[in-house]
Parts: sequence; C-alpha cells; structure tokens
Amino acid sequence: MTKEYLLDGSKITSLEAFYDQVSERLVPGADWGRNLDGFNDILRGGFGTPEGGFVLRWTHSEVSRTNLGHPETVKQLEKQLKRCHPSSRAHVRANLARARKGQGTTVFDWLIEIIQIHSAGGDEARNNVKLVLE
Repeated sequence: MTKEYLLDGSKITSLEAFYDQVSERLVPGADWGRNLDGFNDILRGGFGTPEGGFVLRWTHSEVSRTNLGHPETVKQLEKQLKRCHPSSRAHVRANLARARKGQGTTVFDWLIEIIQIHSAGGDEARNNVKLVLE
C-alpha cells in the first residue's frame, strides 16, 4: 500500500507555513533546510519519506493557491534578491517586476512544478510521487 501524506492547505498562509506543514506532516524531526531545494530532496525519498514513492494529498489547495499567490511571491523574490549570486540578480529582478504586476509564476506554481518533477511524466518520475489537490 502506498504511503499517503496530508498537507492542510488551510494552514498554508506563506512559504514558511508550507515548510511548517512539510516538517510536521512529511518529515517530523528531520533537519531538511526548509527551502525549495530541500523540499525537492524530500520528494526523492530517504528523509523519512518512502523511497518507493507516496501520495501527497493537499487539502484546501485553493486556499493555498490564493495565499501563495503574487503578494507572497513578491515577498519571497525580495528575500531571494538579497541573497542571490550577483549573476542572478537581473533574472530575479525581472521576475520580481512581473510578480509586482500580478504576472508570472507564483510560489504555489513553484511548489507544484517541483512536485511534478517527481510525478508521472516528470524528469524524476521514478520517485513515484502522486499529487492530489483537493
């Protein structure tokens, strides 16, 4: 039977709150870095998640989609701009300008894209992660 993890989207009010849900629900007690790269690593298995794959059930995903929309994206890109490599600043600034106009991908989109890499049809589909948005 495939292991299932539940993310409560009603509690995901920011990217940090998403990380809280991942820490609490997927990898309790694990030190995983609380960043997008660390989340990507968790989906590969081995941080407490099964290496043979699992179901990630995201309840209240529309609440999360709203909370992780362009305003949260602006906040995260502003943080990223402060710490990114100088060669990446123009790219981050361009994404930030789009986000400020309500355009471009959002934090929610980033997370979905990462999950899809590990799902059927993704570059790392062998990890067998199935996303269910509710």
